[in-house]
Amino acid sequence: MGRSLRIEAPLSGGAVEQPAGEAAQVARAQADPTAFAPLYATYFDPIYRYCARRLGSHDAAADATSAVFANALAALPAYRDGSFRAWLFAIAHNVVTNLHRADRPQHALTDALHIADGAPSPEELAVAGDERRSLGALLAQLPPEQRRVVELRLAGLTGPEIGQLLGRSHGAIKVAQFRAMARLRDLALRASTTEGARHDEH
Repeated sequence: MGRSLRIEAPLSGGAVEQPAGEAAQVARAQADPTAFAPLYATYFDPIYRYCARRLGSHDAAADATSAVFANALAALPAYRDGSFRAWLFAIAHNVVTNLHRADRPQHALTDALHIADGAPSPEELAVAGDERRSLGALLAQLPPEQRRVVELRLAGLTGPEIGQLLGRSHGAIKVAQFRAMARLRDLALRASTTEGARHDEH
């Protein structure tokens, strides 16, 4: 990554509970680092997508994802009960924040949405690309906190997990999400109306 970054990890998953099977897997990984592999396999894709959406390029997302899991593995002995997923995304949030503070090149949010997952057909890629560009443009118009909430929901986190990560109550997250969705609907309606008017002019 070219520059040494200080990346902090939360010590606890907080009050949000994690699935019993995952709790056992985390305990095994704490005792034996080689047992971390299943957790890595489970969370690699969602962490990578989250980093890509925030950072805007394959290379930056790959570097950040590597940092997330390296830091998580190093901090795992200090981890306490709670949601491992929320704990891991808190580390991802810290990594991305540190990268921005280090003045790495930043890209538009819409650039991150060009990254394709899996191997869809060209037709699926075309449709998905249009949808992602539209979503990216809309997300960029939200206030920062509302955008973070939506990005974390898109990454698969629950309301309580997002509250834990951002240091807000579940109620505050629900309000932020409601306002974000209302704003997105309004923006999408305006965009649709504008596009329709342009089409009629031609």
